[in-house]
Parts: sequence; C-alpha cells; structure tokens
Amino acid sequence: MQVRLIKYLMYAMVIAAYSCNSGSGDKTQPVVYKGVYSFGPEVKSFKDCDNGREFWVTDNSAQLELKYSQLNFEKPYEPVYVEVEGIKIPSDKEGLGSEYDSTLVVKKLIKITKEIPADMCK
Repeated sequence: MQVRLIKYLMYAMVIAAYSCNSGSGDKTQPVVYKGVYSFGPEVKSFKDCDNGREFWVTDNSAQLELKYSQLNFEKPYEPVYVEVEGIKIPSDKEGLGSEYDSTLVVKKLIKITKEIPADMCK
C-alpha cells in the first residue's frame, strides 16, 4: 500500500511539474515590435505603431540606449523609430515606469532611425 501511494505521489509530482512548464515558453518567446522610442533621464518609453499602446522600456540588449545616444541629439526625449525583439511583462508597482501597465523588455535591437514612417506610426 505504501509503495502504491509513493508511486501515485511521484506521478502526481511529475504531472504537476510538466503542467507548470508546458506553455511557459510561449509567454516568453520574443516578438518583433515596431514603434517610436523616447529616451531621457526619467523616461524610457515605447509607443507601438500597431495599436498605439505605450510601454516602459527595459533594455536587456545593451544596444538600444547605446545606439540612441550615438544619434547625438541636442536634447533628450527625441523620438526615434525602432524595431526590436522583446517580451512584454507587467510593470513594477513603484518607481520609474510604474505609471505604465506593461514593460517592454528589449532582447535585441533590429533597427533604429531618426526617420519615423508616417504611414506606420500615426
């Protein structure tokens, strides 16, 4: 009886572990986002061209902020068009970015340009 109970518990643990992990990859798969990015001392925002939603930005690529600064703007917060690979997560409840519902975590910078396509981003 104890052996049967132990086997049952082991199967239940395996099934539970598999259930927790299956599908989690879908939520964290990077997606390509196209939109307008602004950067400055207290703002790192992205406006999605597809739906107009705004997000706080975290640059895990270490390229987005670097390439933005290399565009040599005279003042901060100048908008640029970007295409990035990333994931969306809920924003922190406190601190910078807390006024945004979601944060776009940039994994890879694909494109950055001062020219914002008028037909794509209104």
